[in-house]
Amino acid sequence: MKIVYVSDAIYPYNKGGKEKRLFELTTRLAKMGHDVHIYTMHWWSGPETQRIENGVTLHALSKYYPMYDGDKRTIKEGVMFGLACFKLFRVQFDVIDVDHMPFFPIISTWIVCTLRGKKMYGTWHEALTTQDWLNYMGKAGYVASFIERICIRLPYFITAASAQTQRLLAHYHGRSQRVGLAASGIDLELINSIKPVRAKCDVLYVGRLVKDKRVDLLIDAFALVALRDKKANCVIIGHGIEKANLQKQIKRLKLTDRVTLLDPLAEASQVYGYMKRAKVFVLPSMREGFGIVALEALACGTPVVTIDVPANAAKDLITQGKTGSVVAPTEQAVADAIATWLKQDAQEFDAKPYDWNAVAARQQEVYA
Repeated sequence: MKIVYVSDAIYPYNKGGKEKRLFELTTRLAKMGHDVHIYTMHWWSGPETQRIENGVTLHALSKYYPMYDGDKRTIKEGVMFGLACFKLFRVQFDVIDVDHMPFFPIISTWIVCTLRGKKMYGTWHEALTTQDWLNYMGKAGYVASFIERICIRLPYFITAASAQTQRLLAHYHGRSQRVGLAASGIDLELINSIKPVRAKCDVLYVGRLVKDKRVDLLIDAFALVALRDKKANCVIIGHGIEKANLQKQIKRLKLTDRVTLLDPLAEASQVYGYMKRAKVFVLPSMREGFGIVALEALACGTPVVTIDVPANAAKDLITQGKTGSVVAPTEQAVADAIATWLKQDAQEFDAKPYDWNAVAARQQEVYA
């Protein structure tokens, strides 16, 4: 099949969970013999609007527009890339699959498909409630929620990237027909080949440093842990708009010799080395469409502590008390869970169903 994906961001130019999922799926679908293309913004240097990477053909539908203003998505980027998607009128394909965020490409690609008599597939990484949108955007959240409800009804078939997203699509948005599940995955072969780093790492966080990730909650919780355990340390790997505030928080709590902030690591293997060294991985995120870093940590044999909030899909990956803990979003609850896992090991986590090869095979079945 000629499979076309539409996504405003791609890996490794933008290193997020949805971008990594798209990269892993497309490279494997290409190895299966499919002709795979991604239509995106012009992320790479140089004037060419088309290039091939890892067997996948990349196309620049538009110039690059900044995706974020601070820690929030910009409307301009979504609108401009959505308008550029009308160029898909001249693209031939057997399957076209559009990333749900931002919503504008969903609308324009649906118009293209409708006028050409083609079916449109969509991939949903998270499904938000109206309250989620209001928390994120204020009163403008009503408009975003309305647009989301329209867009959910446009694809012929939706692939949900997590069980929680699938549930929300059905129970909150009323979309249960022609919805499948192909969760995000991991490179199990690579993970199994990695050895722990030599650096000391007891408590670990990996991800963007933005408000929704609540890294500040981790630091407050670790301050309580540090009072009990004089030797424990914490490593935070990532970048984002909140970095300066987190550095001030660490200094204020007098944790500069106990908490280390590292820039994002170049290779996934380096991250896995830290995950294998850590005694506990903490993901205190308020919004997580799937929680791929939590899955990676579990596959590394590291227990995961995350918080019990409605929009955090990572909690579905954890078997309470066996592979980690799902706790209230308070510093005391997180601290107690960290302290527990610093003293005990997790039970073995069955990662085989999440291997990217298995996920790609399920995605291929959806299209077939």
